[in-house]
Amino acid sequence: MSKSPNDILKEYWGYDSFRPLQKEIIQSVLDGQDTLALLPTGGGKSICFQVPALIQEGICLVISPLIALMKDQVYNLNKRGIKAIAIYSGMHYKDIDRAFDNCIHGDIKFLYLSPERLLTDLALARIKQMNVNLLAVDEAHCISQWGYDFRPPYLEIASIRELIPKTPIIALTATATVDVVKDIQEKLEFKKEHLFQQSFKRENLAYVLLREENKISKLDDIIKSVKGSGIVYVRSRRKTKEITLYLKNNNITADFYHAGLSSEQRSKKQEDWINNKIRIMVCTNAFGMGIDKPDVRLVVHMEMPDSLEAYFQEAGRGGRDGHKSYAVVLYNEADKSNLIYQYEQAYPSMEDLRKTYRALGSYYQLAIGGRGGDSFDFDIVEFVKKFNLNTFTTYNCMRILEQEGWLMITDAVFNPASIRIKVRKDELYDYQLRNKKADQILKLILRSYHGAFTDFVGLHMSWIAKSLKIPREQLQQSLIKMQTNGIIDFRPEKDKPQLVFIQERVDPTNLTIDMDLFNFRKKKHLERLQKTIAYVENTICRSQQLLSYFGEKDSERCGTCDVCLERNKVELSKDEFEKYRIKVLKELEREPLTINELAEAFSPKRHAQVLKTIEHLIDEGELDKVEDKIKRKK
Repeated sequence: MSKSPNDILKEYWGYDSFRPLQKEIIQSVLDGQDTLALLPTGGGKSICFQVPALIQEGICLVISPLIALMKDQVYNLNKRGIKAIAIYSGMHYKDIDRAFDNCIHGDIKFLYLSPERLLTDLALARIKQMNVNLLAVDEAHCISQWGYDFRPPYLEIASIRELIPKTPIIALTATATVDVVKDIQEKLEFKKEHLFQQSFKRENLAYVLLREENKISKLDDIIKSVKGSGIVYVRSRRKTKEITLYLKNNNITADFYHAGLSSEQRSKKQEDWINNKIRIMVCTNAFGMGIDKPDVRLVVHMEMPDSLEAYFQEAGRGGRDGHKSYAVVLYNEADKSNLIYQYEQAYPSMEDLRKTYRALGSYYQLAIGGRGGDSFDFDIVEFVKKFNLNTFTTYNCMRILEQEGWLMITDAVFNPASIRIKVRKDELYDYQLRNKKADQILKLILRSYHGAFTDFVGLHMSWIAKSLKIPREQLQQSLIKMQTNGIIDFRPEKDKPQLVFIQERVDPTNLTIDMDLFNFRKKKHLERLQKTIAYVENTICRSQQLLSYFGEKDSERCGTCDVCLERNKVELSKDEFEKYRIKVLKELEREPLTINELAEAFSPKRHAQVLKTIEHLIDEGELDKVEDKIKRKK
């Protein structure tokens, strides 16, 4: 008899019951239905595809855009005794080939793939031979050009369904507007629309916006008044270090995190924060994805992100355990100008796009007509320095070239060093006799790692160097020398983002982009930016604004945000009440309006009084609230 979802949950995760909606989503998948799960950050999305995949025979394909997230989930599954493997850009062909073989002939239950890897000839040929029980698409909002994080390879995912026509698909995301929800289901070719959506409401999370000129001093006050661990988001790597130093000087245990750190550094900092060895992590948006720390009491944004989706996801890392937590934005007038400037710079000219593309070709010495699919280590700081380019412009050019399908940049990939011995055992023994330093290294490797004569084996460079009491650099040079001498094949450790050229290289003068799509994305970006600016400028309940943005139009005031707390203090004189009453009733003469639409008829500094007036008029029976609209009673 097959196991039930509850049996699987208990056996592998140790939980007695599911979180809200998880069981219904799992049953939908088991019934063979295409399913979209829209659950907030920390809502337990991964269990929604992992449990049904474990119940059924076969393998689950999981598509994810973030290598770090894939590796983290594979690690956690393996730790639970569930066999999982990941394939992504930057891996060697032989390693990829072997991984696919293990999925066909072994007992692997989960194969994690980046979307661009899914549609390679090798992947398509091997997937045909697999018994695929489920196709899971994580971060599914990346498929929509309406959204904030569009990734072109996601548009190709649906084509895989021809190979596995009877396999259901589950799409998962934490942030999607009504338009994006519809778009996801269309682009993934759902047989029929089928959405499970948990409310975006977070009753234990207080959204607070503070207008501050001296932000760093205010940050210090906030951290000292809210106990527990926290995250502080900033836009630049430089600021992560500056603010960390300031906090340390003020006796707050803090550390910094950004994508430019080595894999070893990132892992150590992340571990220290999770284990409460440090209290505050000051970081760029590279931090937080896939980290499940339930007791974060405070999330502070030193600058507002340029979309409410990004803000909601980052703020939502606070208070996952259900206890009172705070999401704070520190804002001043310069922030609005910066947001608008960054938007204007985000859409570079055709001249800049061609200049960047030409420089990339020179950087990697690629010939015109060179095939696509090649992957290279990429360091943007080194690249812009070599060609004397503007970093911000170059970053935006790369983003546009990626959206247009010319290239792709992955997050930083850590691949351990590996070796394969090329010579026979007698030849190796002879080499060891003649090279004492190499002898020590080879003896330790052969004693500690098995199979090096037949295939590549991964090396833990730090451990080997420590065991031999030599610097890592010396160990690396010795291995390179052995390779030069023809004794081993050596692949050095990798820890950089990967740049992949998707299409064959063209002459930069022939580089083209789809201007209609370019302008469409630019327009949607502006709309998102305007909503973000409205969020910080309107004096309407912060929770109501966020919920309304994600389609929940008739939510109640939260009572805990800065706007609600301020409104609770508002007192209206009779004359003031009458003045606002007359104007509110006049605005509603022609048609019912939402609270937001009514508030927009007044200056932002009057919103608290207007909302108080509307409350009184509803209480006194002059106005009615029907769904999300306010209307006059006849």
